[in-house]
Amino acid sequence: MKKKAVVLFSGGLDSTTALCWALAKGYDCLAVSFDYGQRHGRENAAARAIARRLKVRLYEIKLAFPWFASCSLVNKKMKLPDVAAAGIGAKGAIPSTYVPGRNLVFASAGFSLADAEGAAAVVLGPNVVDYSGYPDCRPEFYRALEKAAAYGTRSGAGGRKIKLLTPLIKLSKAGIARLGVKLGAPLELTWSCYRGGRLPCGRCDSCKLRARGFAEAGFPDPAAKK
Repeated sequence: MKKKAVVLFSGGLDSTTALCWALAKGYDCLAVSFDYGQRHGRENAAARAIARRLKVRLYEIKLAFPWFASCSLVNKKMKLPDVAAAGIGAKGAIPSTYVPGRNLVFASAGFSLADAEGAAAVVLGPNVVDYSGYPDCRPEFYRALEKAAAYGTRSGAGGRKIKLLTPLIKLSKAGIARLGVKLGAPLELTWSCYRGGRLPCGRCDSCKLRARGFAEAGFPDPAAKK
């Protein structure tokens, strides 16, 4: 019998590549996406389309945290940062797109599902090379979280620790793009833009990181509209 894995899944480049990595490793995957009041529903629509394509069960969770309004990804009245690609990933500054404790909340939900389903692992797609200054994308955060889950889950109490896997953690965006293509991930269905709309804006830091990654990887972005 295949081991199960819970994959935290946004429908973007990173999480789609992480999902395909887990499938390639032989895991029977359950995906989880979140509606936490984002500016748009494009990424969740992408998650549904990709899950259908890959024949992976998708759990969609709706969250309501009023304090997330302090984040420009949620509050439409706030201006999204428009920064030069060369400045993305600079250490120290935490941009307004940081959602307080988001990955902690998401990973906790992932461990809950994994504990309920007897899954062996929770898989996430953060990376520290090109990350936008978010403290919850750091390797030490995930190492500590895995240890905490071993004490706070039925699986851990029974001596069956749930692994927390971050296969992209040391990859650049170019490395993630290459891996996604190598795995045959449906990257043409992914959505990374912080703004909604029919086409990616090309101006937000997520769009710029993605564009730079594919440019450095040496091939066109399959999701880019001509």
